[in-house]
Amino acid sequence: MLHRGKKQIWVALACILIFASLFICYFKDLQLPNNITRKIFPQATTTRATTITSPVMDLCRGKPAQNTITPLKGNRTFIVSPYFDNRERKLTRVIGIVHHEAVKELYCWFCCHPHGKIYVSKANIDVHSDRFEFPYGATDIICLEPENCDPTHVSIHQFAHGDIDQLPRFEIKNRKAEPFPVDFTVCISTMFGNYNNVLQFIQSMEMYKILGAQKVMIYKNNCSHLMEKVLKFYMEEGIVEIIPWPIDSHLKVSTSWYFKQDGTHIGYYGQITALNDCVYRNMQRSKFVILTDADEIILPLMHPDWKTMMQSLQQEHPGAGVFLFENHIFPKTVSTPMFNISSWNAVPGVNILQHIHREPDRKEVFNPRKMIVDPRKVIQTSVHSVLHAYGNSVHVPMNVALIYHCRVPLQASLPRKSLIRDTTLWRYNSSLIMNVNKVLHQTVL
Repeated sequence: MLHRGKKQIWVALACILIFASLFICYFKDLQLPNNITRKIFPQATTTRATTITSPVMDLCRGKPAQNTITPLKGNRTFIVSPYFDNRERKLTRVIGIVHHEAVKELYCWFCCHPHGKIYVSKANIDVHSDRFEFPYGATDIICLEPENCDPTHVSIHQFAHGDIDQLPRFEIKNRKAEPFPVDFTVCISTMFGNYNNVLQFIQSMEMYKILGAQKVMIYKNNCSHLMEKVLKFYMEEGIVEIIPWPIDSHLKVSTSWYFKQDGTHIGYYGQITALNDCVYRNMQRSKFVILTDADEIILPLMHPDWKTMMQSLQQEHPGAGVFLFENHIFPKTVSTPMFNISSWNAVPGVNILQHIHREPDRKEVFNPRKMIVDPRKVIQTSVHSVLHAYGNSVHVPMNVALIYHCRVPLQASLPRKSLIRDTTLWRYNSSLIMNVNKVLHQTVL
């Protein structure tokens, strides 16, 4: 009995010494300045740490993020997705939305394999310059990664200390370089306002496919029930990928790109954030990314499709990574009786084949552009230009290609005779009509 009592005392003393050592190490760690990368080991004394027999990925602690947009508690920060970026340094670039004044500090909590260790470092908060006076803007939260570690997950927190089990955990995408499965991906952002321009959307989709698109990414806030049926068809076909975009659940959004002092938080349903996410999401998946809207088509004039056009442009401009195309308005208020297909009249939306008159350029007005980019050369993008990129940007001449943009007129007072008749779209009319009919008969008609 006496021997057993001594043994229990020694065990108790050993436990106290171990606990005291851990406490001292943790206390010293808390004293480190914020600018020093802080290393925190997992709590090996807990039952969870000592009994793990599951796969390595389960060693990463925190709550797995479930949604496209994740708000951080107690902070004016919203996380979309982190991406590995080693083009200059080994870092994780987190695409997010941040209040440009209220958020001063953020910290990156990395999970490293094979032991699930947690490393904490201070982030660089880079709010994009094209905020257009809105209080919230697209933001890169830049996290330098620790040495000798290829983290698989990261959490973002406003403090360097806390309980990681209470933080959302995000998988770091683009960790592995892979061969590009597609040549052209179209990024459409954002679909909102109970979008119901069904006929024009189908026509745009079929034109994208004719011209060479193999993937179309749509950041969807909401649309009509009929449009949902069309999206489901294209998703099952495999060309469309929907990214849920419930930004109005978190912020008061504006339908304008500029701030009107009306209490809104961010412009155009967070379009710029969605475009940046789409570029990084496809950085390892697509040779080119096309940044455009659903009512716009980059229409080649000298080439039959995008592939031959881009081959020619790259030969002429080696090293360039951004190609900008002029936007030209084809007003939907001016039409021709050609291609008045009776079965299409029952479908809501615009028939682009009947709108082949474009507005002339105005010398005193900037003609906005949309882009085809090499995503690996883009750092930050806006809607009509890139903000930061590797390599040059090329303004593609109008005789090579233009953006066919069928919408409400910008020069409504112009008489019909002042418009320019441009039937370039009709080169594709046979294939377009056949393909649109197939989709309509399987979805709408």
